[in-house]
Amino acid sequence: MALEMKVPSPGESITSVEIAQWLVEDGDYVEKDQAIAEVDSDKATLELPAEESGIITLKAAEGDEVQVGAVVCLIDTDAKKPEGSGDSSEEKPAETEPQKEAPKAEEKADPVPDPTPAREPKKEEKTYASGTPSPAARKTLDEKGIQASAVSGSGKAGRITKQDAVTAKPAMGTPGPGKRGEKRERMSMMRRKTAERLVASKNETAMLTTFNEVDMSAIFALRKQYKEEFKTRHGVSLGFMSFFTLACVRALDLYPAVGAMIDGKEMITYDFKDISIAVSGPRGLMVPVIRNAENLSFRGVENEVKRLAVKARDGKLTVDEMTGGTFTITNGGVFGSMLSTPIINPPQSAILGMHNIVERPVAVDGKVEIRPVMFVALSYDHRVIDGKESVSFLFEVKKALENPIELLMDGNEKAALEL
Repeated sequence: MALEMKVPSPGESITSVEIAQWLVEDGDYVEKDQAIAEVDSDKATLELPAEESGIITLKAAEGDEVQVGAVVCLIDTDAKKPEGSGDSSEEKPAETEPQKEAPKAEEKADPVPDPTPAREPKKEEKTYASGTPSPAARKTLDEKGIQASAVSGSGKAGRITKQDAVTAKPAMGTPGPGKRGEKRERMSMMRRKTAERLVASKNETAMLTTFNEVDMSAIFALRKQYKEEFKTRHGVSLGFMSFFTLACVRALDLYPAVGAMIDGKEMITYDFKDISIAVSGPRGLMVPVIRNAENLSFRGVENEVKRLAVKARDGKLTVDEMTGGTFTITNGGVFGSMLSTPIINPPQSAILGMHNIVERPVAVDGKVEIRPVMFVALSYDHRVIDGKESVSFLFEVKKALENPIELLMDGNEKAALEL
């Protein structure tokens, strides 16, 4: 019998997906639960497993957008597994026939040189048309991609000399000798939806950005002192993300409007902190969510960051893991960004941008010292968040990061790090 395989629902509110890639070909024999395709939704890339074993007939092409519940392939469950498709080690190599020698081409006699070669004209006999380049000039013009007709010669009878070629400039808009090809490829559904959401965020929010700088010396000192012990005890590195996440949790307690959202004519605030973190995956930027970050320790945050980053790298994040955040943190510093204005992740109202850490001269107690400094940026929706709240929120994040033992660890760093 022919089993109809339909597109399952990847999550609530998703009505269609795109066939990103077929992992099998039409007519292949597939095993039950074998991954047969990758499908893109507007939030994630998911694998489609075969529901039964049998011969597959594809009903949709790569790049097709299909509705949830639509038939994408048929599986003939009565078909038997083809012989020889199992253990490849049992297959004998095909015997190859000895190659026949190609018939030899008829040997031709070597050409007899002309005993009376053409006489070279004497130098004084050579004449050149105006604009003819010398051999050296021709080579230089070819290297520069300039036509001889575009150069005025200064030599005898208007001949183009090497010096003319060296000083010649290409006309404006003249293509150079390099490659000028182009490549077109269809964007994935997730990237198209991301683009639409970001444009909507710019157009539909009153987005502003406020900036500050953070002296990272205290965090550097903590990591230097406890990083190895933390990793040995918990099996995960003590990174910057736990400090920033918990600093944002504290600031959100003080300024809950920063984690609020607009729904029509109403503003929704939350008594929990689901922190979205931007991570790079094989199909672009993904934003999984750390749930109830307010209940997590440094170890808990680092474990979640590692778990979600690994799933993003392997393309195994689910829609539920990327839905429902209340505030976002993005780290452009890992790519070398010094300063940026991050775009709000709708329907959220604010996003914190981290950047690279650079040693800078800082005034400390009337003296100039070299400190590791990071610029931070908070983009926010002015419809929900006032200027005072946004600036104060970012200042509280700065305070917590510059004094983490007192404000994030209750004065006991070993207990906070569970050491």
